[in-house]
Amino acid sequence: MNGQVIAGQLLVGLINGSFYAMMSLGLAVIFGLLNIANIAQGAFYMMGAFFSWMLLRWGGIGYFPALVLVPLGVGLIGMAIERLLLVHVYKLDHMYGLLLTFGILMFTQGLFVWLFATAGRPYPVPPALSGGFDLGFMFLPKYRAWIILTSMTFCLATWFVIEKTPVGRTLRAATEKPMLTRAFGVNVPALMTFGFGVGVALAGAAGLLAAPIYSVSPIMGGDLIIVVFAIVVIGGMGSILGSIVTSLSLGLLEGLARVVYPQSANMVVFIIMIAVLLIRPAGLFGRER
Repeated sequence: MNGQVIAGQLLVGLINGSFYAMMSLGLAVIFGLLNIANIAQGAFYMMGAFFSWMLLRWGGIGYFPALVLVPLGVGLIGMAIERLLLVHVYKLDHMYGLLLTFGILMFTQGLFVWLFATAGRPYPVPPALSGGFDLGFMFLPKYRAWIILTSMTFCLATWFVIEKTPVGRTLRAATEKPMLTRAFGVNVPALMTFGFGVGVALAGAAGLLAAPIYSVSPIMGGDLIIVVFAIVVIGGMGSILGSIVTSLSLGLLEGLARVVYPQSANMVVFIIMIAVLLIRPAGLFGRER
């Protein structure tokens, strides 16, 4: 078996795993704070890619400024949606939140299809990240390496803020003991809104990173969210560490499957999800309730 082929597929798997990590981490943050399975995460991923394309096409704003503007813009839209819509289903059964976010996904996707049709739009790789490195056993494009490093930076920064800072401790307290946290003068609703904004901003950033590799299309987030949900279930709903580790591991496994048995590449995540649900329903890193 050709070593270059294996290395190339593992690289593709690691890149996919990087996107999975950012998407599933955002889902874990939202589920951990709001207890809502946010299917609309796929719509925010698509928004991130489209906003980057709009900034370049209509505003002449390049890739690196968009790294700041796109997550900020997507996060603000997410915060507005949380205040206007999601706040009404917090005290209802989980199914209502699931159905509402599914409706948001369908509406957003339909809106962008109406505005832009389904044809993909190219987004150029920034000149500073064109070319690559000859590693001897394979050629590593600079932009692919940039995706891996940037996504890990986003993920680790989010993990650090939530797990190791006072802000993160307050967020966790607001999730577990909202009444007690409110008694200490903390604005819990505002904190929840901020947490949702962070979660969807990660999806928007993932969309921006994906734009130069995949065509920018209104339907690009619909299929991805299914895989990401399976990864979140495997890692454990609400587990930040589980989201990151599981995403990267399954991305690599998916890449390896394309070499060993290509027909199984699209099924391997779901096969593992079924096995994990049978053995450990809370997920590999989740806590049994």
